[in-house]
Amino acid sequence: MASASPSTPGVSRREALRVVPVLGAAALLATPAACSVGSGSSRATSTPTVAAAIPDGVITAGVSEAVGGHGYDPMTTTGALAVAANWHTMEGLTELHPEDRKVYAALADDLPSAVDDTTYEITLRDGAVFADGSPVTVEDVVFSFERVRDPANGSVYAQLISFLDTVTIKDDTTLTITTKAPYTLVSERLSVVKIVPRAVVEADPEGFDSLPVGSGPYRMTDNGAQSQTVVFERNDHYNGPLPALAKSMTWQVLPDATARANAIMSGTVQVINAAPLDDLPTMVNPVTIAQEQAFAPVFALFNCQTLSDARARQAIMYALDYERICETGMAGLATAATCYVQQGHPAYRRASTVYGYDPAKAASLLAEAGITSIRAMCTDHALLAGVRPIIKDNLEALGVPVSFVERQAAVAYEGIDSGAEVVDVLFAPEDPSVFGADADLLLRWFYSSDLWADTRMHWKGSESYHEVQAALDEAVGLTGGPQLTAWRRAFDIISEQVPLYPLFHRRTPTAYDATTLPGFKPIALPGLSFVDVGSAKA
Repeated sequence: MASASPSTPGVSRREALRVVPVLGAAALLATPAACSVGSGSSRATSTPTVAAAIPDGVITAGVSEAVGGHGYDPMTTTGALAVAANWHTMEGLTELHPEDRKVYAALADDLPSAVDDTTYEITLRDGAVFADGSPVTVEDVVFSFERVRDPANGSVYAQLISFLDTVTIKDDTTLTITTKAPYTLVSERLSVVKIVPRAVVEADPEGFDSLPVGSGPYRMTDNGAQSQTVVFERNDHYNGPLPALAKSMTWQVLPDATARANAIMSGTVQVINAAPLDDLPTMVNPVTIAQEQAFAPVFALFNCQTLSDARARQAIMYALDYERICETGMAGLATAATCYVQQGHPAYRRASTVYGYDPAKAASLLAEAGITSIRAMCTDHALLAGVRPIIKDNLEALGVPVSFVERQAAVAYEGIDSGAEVVDVLFAPEDPSVFGADADLLLRWFYSSDLWADTRMHWKGSESYHEVQAALDEAVGLTGGPQLTAWRRAFDIISEQVPLYPLFHRRTPTAYDATTLPGFKPIALPGLSFVDVGSAKA
């Protein structure tokens, strides 16, 4: 379902881009085909006829993510809805295509060129402007990086660009980037910093957070805070490689699964994410259903102070009935973890320690570690509704007193982060793959972040912590087989020590009307992408 360029029928704009694969990341997303529903598959009762996009087409979507209170500022937001919105309205110097995770030059006119092992130059796209008509300047670029790197701003993205030493202006269109050490993922990692207009941000930070101004193919005209509908219009100032193929987009915020199902089946919207499992059998032509294998882990996060003996953490991992969790609790939309990353990821290799359901071994390890009670917590995410009771049953079968509580995610983390609530293990979902697909990013998000590794896991400073950091630091200076070897060493360490470890990796279900969305392809990430997608509906 490649979208056709108006000037070259049958040729997709994405095929014309100069792209460089994120280390094997193309393997992460399988191309849907008309077959039975399963990993990386789609289902339709017949091959749909795709209508041509029209210039004044309107894209309508139903999104599962609620409008959060954190806004849309790309320096701070991590909410799925805001991040997906920013794919369409913001640009980094480079970007990762949401569909295939390939890196391409976005606001830059080309990928960074290496001057030496630690120095790069990158030039802005000629004539690039923000949606308000103001030109994008090299000063805006430096400002955007500095605000993310400034500790006072508390940006979660700072940890993803910690390899940077300086970002400086060479001339009116060119920037010089230096790294602290040789780093082979510069092109990929620059994408996490979205370039923003300094004058607009400094004049009204709260207004920018509410309705940001970017240089992407669309501009947001309604943030959905009051209307529960996020509205985008084509950005006529955009001159980049992937212009908007629709005149506008409306995203209805539909956290209720039944409401989303009704919206797609009635034709009110053309696509929904997080398609409800119970309704999948009732969805027929023109609706196509796809399930894309994702990193998307649900993990066990351990308190390495209260469970300081790794055998105690391993015991809980062995106590869980993964087949029942994946097949019953997740309706078959999950695969038990056999490595930190999912099977199909280019860095995947079966870990040295793989956890299976072994209650006897779990009870023995727990006794050896001297644990006589367990305080467990699980977030109230809807996707865990069928999983929570299974985990609770499995833990209670260990033969020690178990306290099992359910909390809203924000409340859970607030209690843990402040120390107001002490638990031994937290079960929750989190998916940093929206920011990058390479193993370095996926590992550093949890295991190099002070918030996760120190405040939440209480693992920072341990011998295994330092071993993982050493493996990561070694890997980013390498390529190919040696790089994979270093990452896999980190996988093996965390599989044995389990400060945080996935129980399973999920598949992402999407339901869409392929006949009216030329170029649309479901993605494995949270949210929906309409990059290089048009609409046949006015």
